[in-house]
Amino acid sequence: MTQTHAASRPAAKAEEQCRDRRAGYSLLEILVVLAIMGTIVTLVAPRLFAQLDRSKVVAAKAEAKTIKLALNSFRIDFGRYPTAEESLNVLVKMPSDPNLQSQWFGPYLEGEFPKDPWGNPYHYNLAKTDDRGGQTSPKIVSYGADNAVGGKGLNADIAM
Repeated sequence: MTQTHAASRPAAKAEEQCRDRRAGYSLLEILVVLAIMGTIVTLVAPRLFAQLDRSKVVAAKAEAKTIKLALNSFRIDFGRYPTAEESLNVLVKMPSDPNLQSQWFGPYLEGEFPKDPWGNPYHYNLAKTDDRGGQTSPKIVSYGADNAVGGKGLNADIAM
């Protein structure tokens, strides 16, 4: 055996032992990584959820505006807004009254009538207004996340 060959055997053995020790992660390394990930999630999650909540408010406003446009289309066909008895369902389903069926050119909204982003129904109020000679003006309202009148923040009413 040559001297070079004999000297390389212990070095190869040491390198192999070193590789064996680096093959996996120690428990401490895993815990440190988990702690760092937990800290990042703790800092980022509230901002992410706040953005999701804001997007629900924006979506509710957009849907309420779409419903109001559908109500205006209904008004063009019938010369009036739907009554409380007809409700907003008349925007997606033909009225059962045969006298109204000939004027109905809907559906004015596609598919099922939408719910607000919190899964609650939109509320329809047909109020008299003084600014247009006593004519009616529809109001579409989402009562927000708590589905109750009033509130602040996410619980605030969204009206169009």
